[in-house]
Amino acid sequence: MPDPIERPSLIDVLESRLRADIVAGTYPPGTLLPPERELAAGYGVTRATVKNTLVRLEQLGLIETRHGVGSRVRDFQAYGGSELLPWLVGQSGSGLLPDIFEARATFGSVIARIAAARAKPEDARDLEELLERVRSAPDARAAHDAENEVHRAIARITGNQVFVFLANSVLNGYQPVRRALDAAFSPDGTAQALAPLVAAIVAGEPDAAADTALVYLTGTAGPMLDLLTGTDDGGVA
Repeated sequence: MPDPIERPSLIDVLESRLRADIVAGTYPPGTLLPPERELAAGYGVTRATVKNTLVRLEQLGLIETRHGVGSRVRDFQAYGGSELLPWLVGQSGSGLLPDIFEARATFGSVIARIAAARAKPEDARDLEELLERVRSAPDARAAHDAENEVHRAIARITGNQVFVFLANSVLNGYQPVRRALDAAFSPDGTAQALAPLVAAIVAGEPDAAADTALVYLTGTAGPMLDLLTGTDDGGVA
């Protein structure tokens, strides 16, 4: 079944419009946004909608609001957080994906190394169960979903919450195009490709875990990018 279509609220729409304007340079870094009343009139919404939207933009690191001064645009490349990644990917398509996949491979290798050093017997069982979930997935979409859960589990094994957030940020970063990447995954092939990584972590071998994670994550990036550029030759695994 296809994913349900969510109906955006006025706040969602205005947030997207203002994000686009900020990223496009309509409101350059360091400048003040127009007053709330002008924004409300210009976009045809209420001041309450504008106020709530500005709160969201500040949480994303796009603006800084000071009472009596207004909302000043920040340099999103210098101050923006990982929350911006899905939106930027949605706007630019595959433009940011090479950067996301490079970060995925770099962080993934480090996280795998630490997970192998800290894995407990129950962690090993959980990883093996998740690997079996990939292998027994009914289709490519389910295999892709299960593969993501393997990476989240590896991050959790480290016991470091920041690593968990980093893993989630990278995985969520390409969420807008994720379904276009499903075809790169097959239950048997993906499980076979992941098996050496899981085995290294279960065996408590940090160096092997780091190396196999790098091989796997680098190897899967190319075929996923090929799917988005129309040069796919059959899938990752």
